[in-house]
Amino acid sequence: MLHSGAWLDLRSPATSKFTIEDIAQGLANLCRYAGQCRGFYSVAEHSILVSEMVQEHALEALLHDAAEAFLGDITRPLKQMLPDYRRIEREVQDAILKRFDLPVEPIPAVKRADLRVLAAEQSQIMPAGTDAWARAEGIEPAPIVVRYLAPEAAKEEFLVRFDRLSAGR
Repeated sequence: MLHSGAWLDLRSPATSKFTIEDIAQGLANLCRYAGQCRGFYSVAEHSILVSEMVQEHALEALLHDAAEAFLGDITRPLKQMLPDYRRIEREVQDAILKRFDLPVEPIPAVKRADLRVLAAEQSQIMPAGTDAWARAEGIEPAPIVVRYLAPEAAKEEFLVRFDRLSAGR
């Protein structure tokens, strides 16, 4: 059952009647890093920051983690150990992207922006040294500031950005 009252069928996500509000609700109430950061930092705020880093694919960037609204944010090391989860996540993500007429193929600019935001947020909200991988891989942290938006504010900003980006399509 989703926030809107619709059901999400994990066996057939494309036939489910989820809305952008359901996605915003889930992402805004979901803390990144399994909650192991300095304060509550939502996937919605992360998605907004990634979206602000790309011009041409800003809407795709805003929705790059949208499946997590329904599945949760599983840490990368655990996700790599769960091939069935990754398949389900891909199916849900594809259903979301198709619902909003977006390409399902990964966009390199979005992935780069995601990694740059990841490096910057880790240096701001995680213990010292967490972002060492970025330096080792030559990833320049994005010029962002984590604001620790409350869920209600993150949801509102996410929806406003979605509306603005999708209006010109």
